[in-house]
Amino acid sequence: MHYLHTMVRVSNIEQSLDFFCNKLGMVETRRIENEKGRFTLVFLAADEDAARAADGTRVPLLELTHNWDEHEYTGDRNFGHLAYRVKDIYALCQKLMDAGITINRPPRDGHMAFIKTPDDISIELLQEGESKPPQEPWASMPNTGTW
Repeated sequence: MHYLHTMVRVSNIEQSLDFFCNKLGMVETRRIENEKGRFTLVFLAADEDAARAADGTRVPLLELTHNWDEHEYTGDRNFGHLAYRVKDIYALCQKLMDAGITINRPPRDGHMAFIKTPDDISIELLQEGESKPPQEPWASMPNTGTW
């Protein structure tokens, strides 16, 4: 398993980028604008990690998620999730289920799943490389709770 990123939701992307980049010195490494989903994702690296990221080295990132229609977050809605890349998403999800862990968002697409820690922190699991072909029981398994 490889640690990928931590996601936080932000209400004002410009203000957040000013804080993280101009004041803390982080560097934007990638941006995704999704009109259909109405969100922007901005990935930031710590200044000392940014040069390694530019060379193609995987470094831990901070993902800022700006949902265009949401302007205020309360409680724990700002913190999103931890993300890890895994070698076999189906095998890991089965191992977790066998250990009594609920798969909140099953890997129906062979690529992404979500679970929660005992303290209700969401963890995103992402398949390394190409997505696996959809297979049962995952393909038809419904979501459980929130993630």
